[in-house]
Formats: sequence, C-alpha cells, structure tokens
Amino acid sequence: MVIALFLYLLALICWLGGMIFFTAIVAPVVFTLLPLCEAGKFVAGIFPRYYLIGYVAGLIGVVLAIYFAVERPPRLWWSLSAVALGVALGLTIYAGAVVRPQVDAVRMVVEEQHPDLARRAEFDRLHRLSVMLNGGVMVLNLAALFTTAIALTANG
Repeated sequence: MVIALFLYLLALICWLGGMIFFTAIVAPVVFTLLPLCEAGKFVAGIFPRYYLIGYVAGLIGVVLAIYFAVERPPRLWWSLSAVALGVALGLTIYAGAVVRPQVDAVRMVVEEQHPDLARRAEFDRLHRLSVMLNGGVMVLNLAALFTTAIALTANG
C-alpha cells in the first residue's frame, strides 16, 4: 500500500508540477528571450514530452485512485480524486492528440508578415482552447490533490 501511495503521489507531483513549471516559468522566459518564431519552435518541441508526462502520470493517478477507492476508506474522497484525474486525463489526451496537431498545422501563420486573417483567427482560437484545457487540467489536478489530502487525514 505504501508503494502504491508513493507512486500515486509521485504521479500527481510530476503532472501538476510539470504543468506549473512550464506555464509559470518556461513559456514566459522563452517568449521573452527568444524571437517569436524561435520561441514557437522551442515550445512546439517541448509539447510532445509535456503531454507524454500527462498521459503517463494521469493513467497512473487514475488507476491508483480507483484502486484506493476500492481498497481503502474513505471511498468517497478517493472516488472524487479518481473522477477528477480521469477527466483531467481525458482533457490532456484531447489537448495533446487533437488540439496540438491542429495548432502545429497553422502555427506558421504567426511568423508571416501579412498572415491570412482566417488562418490567424484559427490559430488564436486553437491557442485559447489549448490554454483553457491546460488550465482545466491544472484545476482538476488541484482538486484531486485536495481530495487526496482529505482522504489521507485521520478523520477523512
């Protein structure tokens, strides 16, 4: 049980910590120090690994939260963690497997001197969607972390 709990917490830490680090530190620094074209290429190169961490950590988190919901009390809090992580994993898969390739397909429009307005609007829409999905996954991870904390308390 201790090893399972350790792996569960490690998965949450890696997933949420990686997202916070990328969003709060890496992306702002990269877009401040590099020209827009280079910054976009750099970030696009990170995203496959960024989403892979989410897929792996999310799967581990969901499976172990379900295991804890079945095997240990308080089942409600572990179940809520499992639901939050399951939805977060679904959003991550959608963002990484569906939205990211669409963004990559129109990303070059940002570098053009006189971009096609429709393509630029599509890029902006997809970028906003990606940011919203990322924010949603972070909130769901925080909710899972909170419900986990409750489940692990003596009174939980």
